[in-house]
Amino acid sequence: MSQENRLEKTNRINLLFDFYEKLLTEKQQTFLKYYFHDDFSLGEIAAEFGISRQAVYEHIKRAEGMLEAYEEKLRLLHRHEERSAVLVRLGEIIAGSELPAVHKEEARNLLDQAEQL
Repeated sequence: MSQENRLEKTNRINLLFDFYEKLLTEKQQTFLKYYFHDDFSLGEIAAEFGISRQAVYEHIKRAEGMLEAYEEKLRLLHRHEERSAVLVRLGEIIAGSELPAVHKEEARNLLDQAEQL
């Protein structure tokens, strides 16, 4: 796997983890945090927990599969990304529009509020 693909995968897993962390077991949460957040190697995690590298690998793969399954069913990340894209586009429209200043300010305030939700 190329470095760019590995980075994309890490970013995706981290985003999915943010949405679905509480749906995983404590062990799955711990292994994913060590591997993807803290950049531990399989060997380092294995040594920490006194298990084989293969066992760590299988736990991580199973947890990744669970995250993808949750996303397939619930689509929280997908909806978040769509919402973010719409907000960015709305900001561009507001910035480039010829709205009266009072309406432009109100639109910008509403956009700021929406981004905080």
